[in-house]
Amino acid sequence: MKILSIVGARPQFIKLGPLSKEIRKQHDEIIIHTGQHFDKEMSEQIFYDLKIPKPDYNLKINGGAHGEQTGRMMIKLEKLVQDIKPDAMIVFGDTNSTIAGTIIGAKLHIPIVHVEAGLRSFNRSMPEEINRIIADHTSDLLFSPTMTAVNNLVNEGLKDKTFLTGDIMVDALSENVEKINNDSSIINRLNIKNNKYFLLTLHRPYNVDDPSRLNLIIKKLGIINTSIIFPIHPRTEKVLTNNNIKVGKNILLIKPQGYLDFLALINSAEKILTDSGGVQKEAYILKKRCITIRSETEWVETLIGGWNRLVDPGNNDFIKQVISTEAPEKHQYIFGHNVAKKMVTIINNHLTKN
Repeated sequence: MKILSIVGARPQFIKLGPLSKEIRKQHDEIIIHTGQHFDKEMSEQIFYDLKIPKPDYNLKINGGAHGEQTGRMMIKLEKLVQDIKPDAMIVFGDTNSTIAGTIIGAKLHIPIVHVEAGLRSFNRSMPEEINRIIADHTSDLLFSPTMTAVNNLVNEGLKDKTFLTGDIMVDALSENVEKINNDSSIINRLNIKNNKYFLLTLHRPYNVDDPSRLNLIIKKLGIINTSIIFPIHPRTEKVLTNNNIKVGKNILLIKPQGYLDFLALINSAEKILTDSGGVQKEAYILKKRCITIRSETEWVETLIGGWNRLVDPGNNDFIKQVISTEAPEKHQYIFGHNVAKKMVTIINNHLTKN
């Protein structure tokens, strides 16, 4: 089979790594990078770290409003897909790249596989939530990471094309966590001590696009008497700069990191502060306490046992909740294993031409 994998954002590159390796054992794979994440550390470095083949095409589409960006992706994708004539297309997650690939595949009657299907935050104000729903209802095979995701799809009448595969990020972590001691020097470069700092990531539009909310988060975190390492997303940095938001002395701003360096930062942190779905999962799998700076999460399983906690920065006890979270005694293994192999087996059974 000729399989077309469409990616555009950092979490998708991570998911692509182990799946691409498994696909290429049996099929021809073509990778299209939409260009949604274009920063070297958020894109090029991850392909290098994960030993993912260089994308066959890079559309170099980034910036602009959601509709504009998605539309530009669709225009270029449509022509490419018509030229490539793949037997199947794979999309990942919930970004504009996901929805652009899904719509084009459906319009051209090409079977679509959606990796990480069935997630729901039930917050329609999030563009990611809209993307998930459209991708799930348009795709032909839905690969769900958890039973909660499966149940969401069953409730939406999508049972017949839903498969519980586990989360492919488990494969990526298991393949790479042992490499960080040899291949990452970031802990030494930053001169930080193991388990003596918090790691912060912020990129969700409702946290960073509103300067007053971003300022509130940064101001409150600046009061905490713990060092905070903050690999800052380009769009977050732009809002900070344009609005002259002051960062506390305990917060160290660093550029976005490659996959292995970021994994090393998670693995050595005392606690994770984030609004990222992917980082919530990585924290849970690596048994790190996580504070999610949101009012909801699509990864509700991570809340089990207290490993993850939802905290609104507007709450009066925000700082108390951030610093008081203790490590739970029990940890459930909820994301599966050997996920890439399961996915390729399902693709072979349901999409391979006779």
